[in-house]
Formats: sequence, structure tokens, C-alpha cells
Amino acid sequence: MQFFDAPATRAALPFDRLVNALRERFANGGEVPPRHVHEIVNPLAEAGTEAAHRRLTSLIMPAWLPGRYYGVKIVNIAPGNAARQLPGLHASYLLFDARTGVPLAQIDGDEITARRTAAASALAGSYLARADARHLLVVGGGRVASLLPDAWRAVRGIERVSVWTRRPEQAQALAAQWQAAGLAAEARQDLAEACREADIVSCATLSNEPVVRGAWLAPGSHLDLIGSFTPAMREADDACFDGARVFVDTDEALKKSGDLIAPLQHGVLRADEVRGTLTTLSKGVATGRRQASERTVFKSVGYALEDLAAAVLVYESAAGG
Repeated sequence: MQFFDAPATRAALPFDRLVNALRERFANGGEVPPRHVHEIVNPLAEAGTEAAHRRLTSLIMPAWLPGRYYGVKIVNIAPGNAARQLPGLHASYLLFDARTGVPLAQIDGDEITARRTAAASALAGSYLARADARHLLVVGGGRVASLLPDAWRAVRGIERVSVWTRRPEQAQALAAQWQAAGLAAEARQDLAEACREADIVSCATLSNEPVVRGAWLAPGSHLDLIGSFTPAMREADDACFDGARVFVDTDEALKKSGDLIAPLQHGVLRADEVRGTLTTLSKGVATGRRQASERTVFKSVGYALEDLAAAVLVYESAAGG
């Protein structure tokens, strides 16, 4: 069995190749059963520890290509790790031969998750963002947010990148990082103004309250929503969906994301008004952007097929495939 640490995994997943791998996988399909979610309580937690911080949540996400590859990602989320000076999320990926069950590779799951998440947004954007989109606004300052300019440059001619975070110093640090890589990047303090100027607004936060307002979005803009993956989380208000063409990574997003659940409950959006998924877009069944002046929205919650596509790309790249 081969082992791929974080640097090796990152090197095998350049965004141009990863976006194409996701497009091919969504077009040709695979088997993806429901993920397992397990709550593991720590009976030895320190006295006074919050209840949520006494639990380890483990997600088990399988997917396979019959006769070829079988993969499982295990994600462990420990909210109490901040107090321990540890990251709150750890992930590992195991790839097997789907015919024999022979283990093929163990791959860094954190790199796979972050890069496939950014690549999925770029894949959707290749159908939904205007062809002449040049100005990207990143909302958020975490790991996925830091990757978004590179991901978007794989599908659009991005010339200018703005970034907004709740902590201005974090936005300034990200802008400096991108400037050092040769991008025209700037930190912004007025989010409403930044949204009005942007062709693409890409959000990757952990917010429980809307951060972006529909009233701020320019005609013809594309809104990319990454962060809300539970019913309690929201990055966009209802107005972001009013009058927009809405797409999702999978239909599961309609049940998982507060960004969609709220406008559905409020009658701003109907389930039958969601125009397509990454599968129907990649197959050419759904029509993406139709006019330069219309607003589009893409909401993702993550999908095990994306992890499998990335893992296969890592493994086959090492094998010269």
C-alpha cells in the first residue's frame, strides 16, 4: 500500500486536473451510499467541559466505482481541540481495489477535502459564472477560502481578488499571501461594497447567520456558497435566492443546508426551482447560465464521489496514469 502525506497529496491535485477529474466523475457516475455519522462521548472529559466539547463526531464516507476502486474517507471532528491547541478536524482516506479488496493507498484526507471542495465550486462556476468574469471576492479566511483563487483561475480568467473576513488582520494576511504568489489581491473592510463590485462572490465560512445579502449582489454575478453544511448554518439571506438561477452539488443539499432550508420554508425558493446538480450540469442535461445579466447561485455540502475522484487522481498520478 502506498502512503501519500499532505505535500504529496497536494502536489498530485493541481486544480486544472482536479476540476476535470470531478467533471468526468460526475458525468460518468459512481456508487455513493449515505454517510455514517457517529457521536463518541468522552467519559473522561475535564470537569466543566461544555457538552459539545465532550463529543467526537466521526463521519464515514464510502464511494466506489464497480470493478475498479473503492474508497472510504473518515473525518473526525472534535470541537474541544481548540483548547488543546489542536486542529478541530482530521481526515484520512483509504483507497482499495474494488475487485479484490486489496488496499492501494492511504491519502491525506485533509488535503483531499479542502482541494476537492474548492474544485467543486470551480466546476460549478465553469457552467454558471460569466465567461468574462474577472473579479473574485472571497468571503472567509480559512483553509478552503485560501485555495479559492487558484481553483477559480482553473476555469476563469481571474485578474483581481478581494477578500473579506470578520477579522481584518486575517484578510490582510491572506491578501499578502496571494500577492506574494503574483495575484492582484486586496483586503476589504466594506463587504457590501465589495459584493457590488465582484463578478464572483465565493463564501467559505462557518457562519450561523447570513453574511452576504442579496441586495448587495450585482446583476450578472455568481454566488458560490460553501460553508453551510448543517440546517443551523447560513451564509446568505433569502434575497440572495430571489430571482436567481439556483444549482446544488447534490439534491442532499436541500435537506442539509440552512442556506436552502430557510428560503424554502419562507416560500422564496421552491425545490422544483433548483435548476440542476453537478451531475446534470456535467452530463449536459441541465442548462447553466443563459444570459449575462442573470444572477446564479451554487450551494454545495460535499459529496463522497468528489473524494473518490480526488483519491483516484492521486493514486493514478503516482502510478503514471
